[in-house]
Amino acid sequence: MTVPQVILASGSPQRTRLLSQLGIVHTAIAADVDETLRVGEAAEALAERLARRKAEALSIAYTDAVIVGSDTVVACGAHIFGKPTDADDAAAMLAALSGTTHRVISGVAVFARGGIESRISETAVTIRALTSADIAAYIASNECFGKAGAYAIQGLGALFVERIEGNYSAVMGLPLYETGALLRAVGIDALGQAGS
Repeated sequence: MTVPQVILASGSPQRTRLLSQLGIVHTAIAADVDETLRVGEAAEALAERLARRKAEALSIAYTDAVIVGSDTVVACGAHIFGKPTDADDAAAMLAALSGTTHRVISGVAVFARGGIESRISETAVTIRALTSADIAAYIASNECFGKAGAYAIQGLGALFVERIEGNYSAVMGLPLYETGALLRAVGIDALGQAGS
């Protein structure tokens, strides 16, 4: 059986590394989608909708491929945080997360053979109390940019994370358990081989 091409609808090096961790040979192609939060939209709905939109966006050009889309958002109380737009936005996000437990919601979607399925993963992350110096130094590292909630648990941001309850890979940007299950359902096993 011919193994279908697998495409990761993302320009994120971290998501590429995570999918490679599953042994999935793939090509990464960034999907250009509008990530604007809709009025009244819950964090779970946003993460799943964007994951599906990313996979669907590439399905037009790659109809025979298996396409993986993913998106991660951070929810703290009534606030939903995506990627910071600038240093001031990043500082505001980090200040809001300081000393709190927030939710990281990652959606993943797999398009294959004209259909799409998706799942979400939710993880509770506790951030220690941050000083203004902590926040300024972290922003100066530039690691906060391009990251939901303005921090990267796999980098310097780990210094702020006191505890997590849930899926570590989901906080990094791609929930591997859910991704593996969706891929198995379309015939791609955890070693990147065609399923039987």
